Amino acid sequence: MSQDLSEAPIPDWPHRALDVPRLIAEGWSPRPFRDYVLKVHQRCNLACDYCYMYTMSDQSWRTRPAVMSTEVASAAADRIRAHARAHRLDTVRLILHGGEPLMAGRDGLRSIVGTMRAALTGTCAVDFGLQTNGVLLDEAMLAELRSLGVTVGVSLDGPPADNDRHRRRADGRGSFAAVHRALTLLDRADNRSAYAGLLCTIDPDTDPLACYRTLLGYHPPAIDLLFPHANWAEPPPRARAGETPYADWLIAIFDEWYGAEHQATRIRLFESVINLVLGGGSRSEQVGLSPVAVAVIETDGAVEQEDSLKSAYDGACATGTNVLTHDLDAALLHPGIVARQIGERALADSCRPCEWRRICGAGHYAHRYRRSKGFRNPSVYCADLTRLITHVHRRVADDLARLTGARP
Repeated sequence: MSQDLSEAPIPDWPHRALDVPRLIAEGWSPRPFRDYVLKVHQRCNLACDYCYMYTMSDQSWRTRPAVMSTEVASAAADRIRAHARAHRLDTVRLILHGGEPLMAGRDGLRSIVGTMRAALTGTCAVDFGLQTNGVLLDEAMLAELRSLGVTVGVSLDGPPADNDRHRRRADGRGSFAAVHRALTLLDRADNRSAYAGLLCTIDPDTDPLACYRTLLGYHPPAIDLLFPHANWAEPPPRARAGETPYADWLIAIFDEWYGAEHQATRIRLFESVINLVLGGGSRSEQVGLSPVAVAVIETDGAVEQEDSLKSAYDGACATGTNVLTHDLDAALLHPGIVARQIGERALADSCRPCEWRRICGAGHYAHRYRRSKGFRNPSVYCADLTRLITHVHRRVADDLARLTGARP
């Protein structure tokens, strides 16, 4: 059932300071949930040292069922259908997640996908994705996922030694060899339709171009480059104050990617920054002010905010609602959900004068947390984001100037 919030360290922002009824009275209305993360399995077969789920503040996985039951899956399907009908949605996206979702097995995944598809048929279209560490992705599992119409994203952090520095099994053995086998399968012509892309967590100690070229070797349709989850209470390691190791790492890859005659893949962070520089929106939660409408459904049915908030404090994801007892609109007006949808009104006072505020958007919401002020702060990666955005802006402005003959 839903997590008990009675002892959770509820922060001032947004839980106490954000006046949701007033926003509604002023004409604001929430964006309905279109994206759902289904925690089909709570456990994992890797012990990655940076994992927000197992190594950081929130340890709620310990008290939840290991596997999503048929009862919870059916209730979730009914709630998603009702929400789609109430808000007249034409499509929703469901991501099978964990822990490690492949630990649910082929039968378990087939049952959950079948339950969801049956419930939503005639209501809206549904896209299924799955995010995996790749260790259990063999031919039989991939054939099953392909037959179910599920696309697959895989996590990989670069060359063997760099990947295995962080992404290891509990006994210390690295995961690269198993992931290599999985990606070799995904890259086959008959499996390409199921290949969603790669997810890579930034490590400034990894050579950025060696990492990028390793990822490109598997011909991914897209790459997500992610800042490690950190915040003002648990900041990322830095060599010296004033340095920007994460931006420096990203810029090295950006310059090679952006300057290539033919871009080999899409990189969502870079595309989003470019689009924001040109006045558009963002597809990445790491930048911009585009509204976020994601609900996480845990194995016990709890409806939660984005699971990366587990990196902040125990109970940070909780909304106090559950698909077994609540409709999804009950979670939609939770202050934490609302704060992700109100744009500049959620920014810290120190962010408002910044020339990059609409592009940066204070970075990933989880990276803003500070014990004294909650989530109304600049990103703990503020300096890195400023340097990255400044660099991308300069490159794009120079190219536009050359095309138009205008001065940048």
